[in-house]
Amino acid sequence: MSKEGFQVSDEDLVEKILNGNIQSFAIVVKDTEKLVTQIVRKMISNEDDQKDLVQEIYLRAYQSLSSFQFKSKLSTWIATIAYNRTIIHLQKKKIPITDITESRDEKFPIIENPESATIKAEEALILQTEIARLPPLYKTLITLYHLEELPTKEIAEITNLPDGTVKSYLFRARKILKDNISQHYSQSSS
Repeated sequence: MSKEGFQVSDEDLVEKILNGNIQSFAIVVKDTEKLVTQIVRKMISNEDDQKDLVQEIYLRAYQSLSSFQFKSKLSTWIATIAYNRTIIHLQKKKIPITDITESRDEKFPIIENPESATIKAEEALILQTEIARLPPLYKTLITLYHLEELPTKEIAEITNLPDGTVKSYLFRARKILKDNISQHYSQSSS
């Protein structure tokens, strides 16, 4: 974790927080908010629910900090809390975590004026659209691995899934993306 240009160990931060230094928790929030927000955003679509959940995650992390055992990085521990709280939220709302629904309510967005848009921008839009259509768990895994560039071992810690399962789900998510993008190209070229 960083504090104004220099590194502070997780142990020092936790000790300061447990001794009542609230500013140290602000450092933890600042250093982990991008990761936590990515997890929540990829699994929850409602913005109000996202904000409430992020607050709940940090409250739970703060309240549970004395149980942190330094077996992982503090950021990994907080990301695990984020993932678990988000899964609980989805379960309460009865939203499937890995199911793929076959029905498509809307057509793929097609860029109206190909001359004004670059091929790269179109591909990015298609990819972004297809990632958004993935089930919540797959979206999260793709985000953690490809955007946050976390190793599968750390993702396995965060999600409490075996490393092999993480790799398998990543493979499935990529295959779904590839199939859906191929389907998009075959539809748009017809």
